[in-house]
Amino acid sequence: MNDMTTFDVEKVRRDFPIFSREVHGKPLAFLDSGASAQKPTAVLEAVQRAYAETYANVHRGVHYLSQASTDLYEGARETVRAHLNAASIDEIIFTKNATESINLVAYSYGWTNLKPGDEILLSTLEHHSNIVPWQLIAEKTGAVVKAVPIDAHGEFMMEAYHDMLGPKTKIVAVTHISNAIGTITPVKEIISAAHDAGAVVLIDGSQAAPHMKIDVQDLGADFYVFTGHKVFGPTGIGVLYGREELLEAMPPFLGGGDMVGRVTFEKTTYAKGHSKFEAGTPPIVQAIGLATAIDYINDIGFEKIGAHEQALLAYATEQLGQINSLRIIGQARHKAPIISFTLDGVHPHDIGTIVDRGGVAIRVGHHCAQPLMDHFDVPATARASMALYNNRADIDALVESVKSVQEIFG
Repeated sequence: MNDMTTFDVEKVRRDFPIFSREVHGKPLAFLDSGASAQKPTAVLEAVQRAYAETYANVHRGVHYLSQASTDLYEGARETVRAHLNAASIDEIIFTKNATESINLVAYSYGWTNLKPGDEILLSTLEHHSNIVPWQLIAEKTGAVVKAVPIDAHGEFMMEAYHDMLGPKTKIVAVTHISNAIGTITPVKEIISAAHDAGAVVLIDGSQAAPHMKIDVQDLGADFYVFTGHKVFGPTGIGVLYGREELLEAMPPFLGGGDMVGRVTFEKTTYAKGHSKFEAGTPPIVQAIGLATAIDYINDIGFEKIGAHEQALLAYATEQLGQINSLRIIGQARHKAPIISFTLDGVHPHDIGTIVDRGGVAIRVGHHCAQPLMDHFDVPATARASMALYNNRADIDALVESVKSVQEIFG
């Protein structure tokens, strides 16, 4: 087990105001960060300052507040660029969430480049947000969506993937980390093999961004997406990284103000760089909050965060594994701090309702990953997803609450 002494989790918890409250008279054990993470004071204060001290619309104003707001907004883009090690700020596009980022690529790149018979490879691990947009584009273009299988442990099957790659493969869209079972996929190898086959690759990094350092140039990703609210930032902000040469050749996804060069009723020309894909008033304050969240986690350091989370995952796996009739779904060798489980004879919704009375917040359901649930032949699971602010007391509260579920159901 990793040494957790170099990471002061109690100090981190004090940075998050929500942990000062109780739920049903019990200390809050928040184990649903995979759905949406809590926000540190630094982010809350940055959002408040942006609204209270510098707020105005960006890019088009010549007055002081517009200039100040623009500087903060574009400064946030540079923060994200540096965080991902993108080559240019024009490779960073702000969207409202990762789902919109994926749809942007599907509609702009996919609709433009796919033709009947072309293949889009996904995986059985995918969130619905990385399935449905590709199905919609396949219907419009005549392309075919296929899914790379996983094994009984929830591992991405590389041999099957290599067998499925071929001259018809045009797009590979794969999650970096499964939101439902925590599997970490070998994205660098996935990307390299896809490029050898002549395909472009989109990586859904929504679950990876809170837990690990991401270097898009080292990975070789063509597109990489993540969402702000899972990385301790505000809702309403997502990121699309795209290689500049690909973005330059792609048509706009949405039309409106700020993404144009010249507009006449006869013809419109479009802005260059990232502006082409950011129509209308952007998520100004949300981007500022996201940049603050990124600075916050970088100040702590992903090495410390990762060691803490992996130690917590090992502890949770050990403790939950001692409960009779509890089955952990997905036990890949490389996992993020996510545990999905079932209890014999108890519906996951009942588990979630009862553990909530103990102040424990978990997620129950199919986690927007129904093909993955089908693979494991379960309708739903209970999911505990951990983050940098969780501690062993949270896990102990979960274990005791699950035991109380067993007592109630006999």
